[in-house]
Amino acid sequence: MEDTIHARHPDPEKQGVSINRIKYEQMRLAIESALSDCDDLTFIELTSRVRENLKDGFDGSIEWYMVTVKLDMEAEGVLERIPGRSQRLRLVAEPKAG
Repeated sequence: MEDTIHARHPDPEKQGVSINRIKYEQMRLAIESALSDCDDLTFIELTSRVRENLKDGFDGSIEWYMVTVKLDMEAEGVLERIPGRSQRLRLVAEPKAG
């Protein structure tokens, strides 16, 4: 049986999805790494950095997994959207260890 994690959605009216735990952890690390050396990034900038981080070792749709994990991180309160015209994102809490 595949080891999965339930990725939440920040809108409590919407359901999250179950995804492979290893892919979740790979994507979460890529997102945290992309945002760790800057104040914030646009969604497009984040996508570009995550794609670059995972270009040699990710099996699946980088965009789909990135959005799914990003939403879970927003629900957790680790990542937030900055209000404005374009979607900008920033880390607001220390990533959890391990």
